[in-house]
Amino acid sequence: MKRTISFITLGALALALTASLALSQGSTPAAAPATPPAKAAPTAKAETATKTTMKTAKVKMEMIDINSASKEDLMKLTGVGDVIADKIIAGRPYKTKAELVSKGIVTKGVYSKIRGHVVAKKAA
Repeated sequence: MKRTISFITLGALALALTASLALSQGSTPAAAPATPPAKAAPTAKAETATKTTMKTAKVKMEMIDINSASKEDLMKLTGVGDVIADKIIAGRPYKTKAELVSKGIVTKGVYSKIRGHVVAKKAA
C-alpha cells in the first residue's frame, strides 16, 4: 500500500514538473510536445550526386611526395608549418612516410593528420 502511494506521488510530482517546465518555455501543458519536422528522404539522384562529388574530391586530392615536394607544398599540409617543413626537407630521403615519426620530424598527432596526403617515393 505504501509503495502504491509513493508511485502515485512520484507520478503527480513528475506531471507537475513537466507542466511547470512547459509553462516556463511559453507553451501550455495541454499542448502536444513539439516534434521536429520530418526530413524529406533523399532522392536517388541526390544520393548519386553526393557520391559522385565525394569520389571527385578524392581524385582531385594530390599526394605530396615528401622526398621531392617544395617547402610551400609541404606547408599546405594540416599541422605543417615553416619549421616542420624545413625539418622534412633536411631529413630527406625517406624510405617510407612513417619515418617522419620514427626520425622525430613530426609528432604522432601531426602524422595522423597528414598520412593520407603524403607519400615517400623512391628517388629515380
